Amino acid sequence: MNKTSKRRTAQAGVTLIEMLVVVTIIALFAALVAPRFLNKTDNARRVAAKAQVNAFGTALGAYKLDTGTYPTTEQGLNALRLRPEGLTQWAGPYLPQEIPNDPWGHPYLYKYPGEHGDEPDVVSLGQDGAPGGEGNAADIVSWKSQ
Repeated sequence: MNKTSKRRTAQAGVTLIEMLVVVTIIALFAALVAPRFLNKTDNARRVAAKAQVNAFGTALGAYKLDTGTYPTTEQGLNALRLRPEGLTQWAGPYLPQEIPNDPWGHPYLYKYPGEHGDEPDVVSLGQDGAPGGEGNAADIVSWKSQ
């Protein structure tokens, strides 16, 4: 090999410093963008849970129009999909799909008679799966517009 060939071979590779600069830029970009992206994901889950709670409210209203009452706490939201025993006026299913868990994977809580008026209480416990909380851990409830 002559001097020109050796010089071209040495210049063709990426130096360690160049690689570190690129990795640092990528890390800074990820540090700035990732929190914003994750926050959008959490917000999307809250919006989805609110939409599901509202859909349950609509289905429960149709159930009550047909049967004259809401499902009991024991019957739960499953009464929107499967006819409860001894109920002849049931004209469901009132939801097109199985009862989903909330966007965080927790089952929705259902109670009738509810504690917040004449309608049933439907609750998603939020990200933490525990009552109460703030931000993404806050409960999403049927009796408040949020």
